[in-house]
Amino acid sequence: MIPEIGHFALILALGVALIQAVVPLIGVWQQNTVMISLARRCAFLMALMLFVSFACLATSFLTNDFSVLYVAQNSNSHLPKIYQFCAIWGAHEGSLLLWVTLLGGWMCAVAWRSRNLPDEVVAQILSVLAMIAIGFLLLIVVTSNPFVRILPISPTDGRDLNALLQDPGLVSHPPMLYMGYVGFSVAFAFAITALLNKKFDAQWAAWTRPWTLTAWAFLTLGVVLGSAWAYRVLGWGGWWFWDPVENASFMPWLVGTALVHSLIVANKRNTFKAWTVLLAISAFSLSLVGTFLVRSGVLVSVHSFAVDAKRGTFILIFLSCVIISSLLLYAFRAPQVRDQRSFSWFSRESLMQGANLLLTACMLTVLLGTIYPLIIDALHIGKLSVGAPYFNAVFVPLITPLLLLLGLAPLIKWDEGDWMPVWQRYRWYLLVLICVAIAVPWWYAGTPKFGVTIGLLLSGWIILTTILRLRVADGKGGRVWRSISLNCLGMTLAHIGVAVCVLGVVLSQAFSLQREVAMSVGDSVSLGNYQFELMGFEQRDGPNYQAQEAHLRVYHHGKVLTTLLPEARTYSVQQMSLPKSAIDAGVFSDLYVVLGQPLNDTRWTMRIYFKPFVRWIWAGGFLMMLGGLIAAIGVSRKAKLLRQVAYAK
Repeated sequence: MIPEIGHFALILALGVALIQAVVPLIGVWQQNTVMISLARRCAFLMALMLFVSFACLATSFLTNDFSVLYVAQNSNSHLPKIYQFCAIWGAHEGSLLLWVTLLGGWMCAVAWRSRNLPDEVVAQILSVLAMIAIGFLLLIVVTSNPFVRILPISPTDGRDLNALLQDPGLVSHPPMLYMGYVGFSVAFAFAITALLNKKFDAQWAAWTRPWTLTAWAFLTLGVVLGSAWAYRVLGWGGWWFWDPVENASFMPWLVGTALVHSLIVANKRNTFKAWTVLLAISAFSLSLVGTFLVRSGVLVSVHSFAVDAKRGTFILIFLSCVIISSLLLYAFRAPQVRDQRSFSWFSRESLMQGANLLLTACMLTVLLGTIYPLIIDALHIGKLSVGAPYFNAVFVPLITPLLLLLGLAPLIKWDEGDWMPVWQRYRWYLLVLICVAIAVPWWYAGTPKFGVTIGLLLSGWIILTTILRLRVADGKGGRVWRSISLNCLGMTLAHIGVAVCVLGVVLSQAFSLQREVAMSVGDSVSLGNYQFELMGFEQRDGPNYQAQEAHLRVYHHGKVLTTLLPEARTYSVQQMSLPKSAIDAGVFSDLYVVLGQPLNDTRWTMRIYFKPFVRWIWAGGFLMMLGGLIAAIGVSRKAKLLRQVAYAK
């Protein structure tokens, strides 16, 4: 009965979405306040129906109702309860239900937190969001129903969750990633509403900024958690592989970052208006592109869901409708929101525009490398794989000047126009940074490293300029530290987070060590200043797997540091073997060991890694996320001051 309730709630949600998409728009056209007020009520009702449906699917998983096909395919009675719950989004149908449920939550937030906005504006925004919900609900109800029953004879147990997904990363990564994806739909809805009203000004930017910052913060956290998950689970000691599905989340993040900065200029200087609207459309469109890549079956990835062509075709049609219709509207209405201001080539506006263009160029290079092999395959020209060499070759030259601008822009005033005072004020800081950046790799590695020097220079430049920006003139010829608003604190943390992340990337790539060896009990191998001794093996039974666990004692300068316990797991239901890496995590370095294949009864292969500063990558990401949320709170407080009278003006 519970699955039927969940299915019925989905159908009711679809019906409510249809009403929410159409009736409030008619009300705005006819100036009917009753029909306009229906938008908020429908948003709350649809969110309730979606929550009921999600709760019903969760109940089916937690009660091991294997009469539900989706539960039987993705769960097992021996699976730990936390993974039984998270298995909801472990495959195609449930992940779509999670997506649309989160969309319902975002709609409720918009309906609740936008009470200071004009009712007709909120009605249009909620109608656009309802149209998006209709597309996803139709996809679920027509092609991807998670409540399909296996009748009359149901299996006694399930096939188990994909072994790669049985990790704490499944608990947090997909929900945070989807929160970011879906959050950009709010910025998209604001942009479409602005085009419908032929008006996008500083006030619109102020309304849009807190939602965009929040979505960007969640997407940042999702990308960081995904990187950490891949590092921990895939067993090769890497934190990014330029996998197509990794790229699918990275592309909207790049455009979302550009959108966040473009909204600042639109809000403070009433310019970049058409560009901001285009970025809002692009950020959400790329989120949908990511959905298509993951769920259409057009690519092969450890992250993707293999689905049938009918579902992929439906997603492609929906994606095309959203992108084409929004771009057509933009083409017709963009002249009405075009900028009227001009600015100097050396000003904060121009530098932020340059940074936005570089971010967009980065996105386009990633997009090209991701879809080009698919186009070649679709045209039957052949098979082509685009990997890390391409992305590193084209991405690094774009990200380097971007980081330079990131440090420079906060130092420049709006409409500055003259670069000489900036050079005179900061040239000695820059000289000291250059010396430090050259000396550090020489001291650490005994040899100059150009890439490390550039990375240290750019990271130090961002940190230094971000901190120096907090000093202002005191009116007496000196400079004092100013009080920091929430918005400024958020920006400071986010920029420092970028610098910390860059440091982690550069140093971990430059100074990592690795060895692949064959070891028997009693053998000892060295890696850098560390010694690894294989003490023995132990058989261990998990809830749904059996594990061969190795015991490696680690010595540092002759003293026992720790014992690492890598495993080779065999999952009993799927009969799938996977390594479980052992990691000794530290602030400045990780020791990472993977148990490979047995060569005979007593000898196994081992992969041993020394990964310096790798944790700084994710620490920087968390700082960026925290900065985004703090800035969103600060901007939201300012946005509350806007009133309907100001909009009428």
